[in-house]
Amino acid sequence: MRAPLGLMPPIVSYRPARGRSLRRSSRSPLGVESARRNFAFMTEPTPGAQQRHPLFLPHFRNLWLGSTISLLGDQFFLVAMPWLVLQLTGSSLILGTMLMVATIPRTALMLVGGAVTDRVSPRRVLLFTAVSRTLLVGTVAALVWLDAVELWQLFVLTLAFGVADAFSFPAGASLVPALVPPQQLPAANALLRISTVLTQMIGPAPAGLVVKSWGIATALFVDALSFVAVIAALFRIPASPAPPAPAAGAPPRPSMLRSIAEGLRAVRNDPVLVSLMVVFAAMNLCVAGPVGVGLATLAKFHFSSPAALGVLLSCFSGGTLAGALLGGMVKKPRRRGLQLTVISTLAGLELIGIGLFLQIAAIGALLALMGLGVGFVNVQFSAWIPLRVDRALLGRVVSVLSVCAVGLVPLSYALAGFLAQWSLKGLFIGAGLLLATISGTMALTSKAAREID
Repeated sequence: MRAPLGLMPPIVSYRPARGRSLRRSSRSPLGVESARRNFAFMTEPTPGAQQRHPLFLPHFRNLWLGSTISLLGDQFFLVAMPWLVLQLTGSSLILGTMLMVATIPRTALMLVGGAVTDRVSPRRVLLFTAVSRTLLVGTVAALVWLDAVELWQLFVLTLAFGVADAFSFPAGASLVPALVPPQQLPAANALLRISTVLTQMIGPAPAGLVVKSWGIATALFVDALSFVAVIAALFRIPASPAPPAPAAGAPPRPSMLRSIAEGLRAVRNDPVLVSLMVVFAAMNLCVAGPVGVGLATLAKFHFSSPAALGVLLSCFSGGTLAGALLGGMVKKPRRRGLQLTVISTLAGLELIGIGLFLQIAAIGALLALMGLGVGFVNVQFSAWIPLRVDRALLGRVVSVLSVCAVGLVPLSYALAGFLAQWSLKGLFIGAGLLLATISGTMALTSKAAREID
């Protein structure tokens, strides 16, 4: 229904191709020096800061704490909203359509969000989106509390969240490299990833109990209040300095469309990245709908309990936490591209298993295994891109990669809503077969994907 503040879909970044250096050049937009300069401005100049753990850096620590609290609140939203839609309509097709409505503006405006982030500042963009989300969730919670909510209002809410996500994804990816030194980015990203999956693991079960015991409005109010923590953290981060005025005779600043085109070219020129985007697009097509629509439909009509939805989501998040911890322990991973395609193939087989065994214990175990692979891959890839991409291009490149990753998600939600009306087993088995086939084919035939190391 909506993405947590500052997070983005899985983005594949990569080691330089054979023969390239990690220094900046006119041909390779690598951002190590740029990230280092930005870090020097955004953090206090304390001795040994480059070697300190990210939690010793006050601005990052405040952002991490605020984001963790907000992420915990997100879990109440992610349980309450699908349950509200199914309670109002009883239709998985309408639920899938609503999820699709959220992802269309997210995909369509992601490139604009990246360009705006590079032109304004990620802090300002995140502040605006966080305040907007607080007001939106609070309004819907009040409507539910007053028993005045209507379906069209929920469609407006999800559409607005999709617009906010289009700006917050690239802004969140651009802010963290500004708060920590380049060599501490893996540790910082691991902390954020672990916080994400930990809240996803422990949050859904109590959220389901709150919905069951105190109602949907209470769960939505909890989420609205949780945004206060991250807003406070963002206010404590100093504003970025204004960009220097162009010198006399210097070329004018490129237009918005030209800025977007620069980001597209930076991604398009690497065949390895393109091949990995195929795998991530396949994962989003085959997983987003079955998990977002299929699990909620299972909980509503097969298990008849919002708590069951919370338990299933917690199982997936528990596996993701274990995978994130495992990924952080592997300091020198090998053959990352092959790992990605194998994990994606296994995820397809696990979806097939969910369709074959419609018992809550079996589904929970398979979701935990799927989460294990997802968590491992996310940690392995999440720290690459800020060091790979020039700071001036980071927001745009992240937005391009995000569009590649989530472009098929609206279709996934729509298909899942339609197929769930026909057969829940068919939904999971069909999605699993498609994902396993695409990923297995990439593992066997794509040299570019296999060469990632």
